[in-house]
Amino acid sequence: MESTYTPTQVANELNVSTTTLRRYEEQGLIPDVPRTAGNHRYYTLVHFQAFAAIRSLLVGYDIPVVYDAMRQIKNGDITNALWMVNNQLHLIQLEKQRVEEILGMVKKADFKEYRNVKLTDSMTIGKVAEMAGVNTSAIRHWEKEGLITSTRDKENGYRMFTVSELRKILVISSLRKTIYYIENLKDLLNDLETNRLTKIDQSFQFALQRLNHKLRAQFKGVAELMKYIELYREDF
Repeated sequence: MESTYTPTQVANELNVSTTTLRRYEEQGLIPDVPRTAGNHRYYTLVHFQAFAAIRSLLVGYDIPVVYDAMRQIKNGDITNALWMVNNQLHLIQLEKQRVEEILGMVKKADFKEYRNVKLTDSMTIGKVAEMAGVNTSAIRHWEKEGLITSTRDKENGYRMFTVSELRKILVISSLRKTIYYIENLKDLLNDLETNRLTKIDQSFQFALQRLNHKLRAQFKGVAELMKYIELYREDF
């Protein structure tokens, strides 16, 4: 006879609330839940593993990706769900490469070109935003916080950024997820301007460690997801 679990048992095992389990069910992330003759919910092993997969995936993946992948599996499109998860693995690889690339750039004294684009001291906000991979609104916010500065084009009044400011923008865009306080970023940018790179190097190494931790979490999530998929295929 197949093992069954009450919502409280599953919640206690996964260290979540029964309300959280109900929310996952309402969001369509798990297989349809059976009920007892008294109309009480109960879960089988495939449901338990679905919940376990969700909790594990949420450590390393964005919520929309986890939710979409679980819905795809419930709808029978397992292959597409796996491609969605795989795309997130690809994105973290790109982020790691970018952090390493910018760290190399920071250490480079002669910074006149970035990704085969020649740099000038009169770059528009759109151009620096594109090179940094951020929205122009983020750059405006950083300027408002005093992290970077711009000049204004005398003819049209548009913001213009120098190579030095682009360098700062690239550093901020790489470290903003690991350095949470504006004052700490300001200190690092001051070190960048004066070419004191020890703390900057440490900050980038910490960013790489964070990515390594996220990568391990992602693979743990994938392992739990594959267990769920195997059970799902057996039951459905």
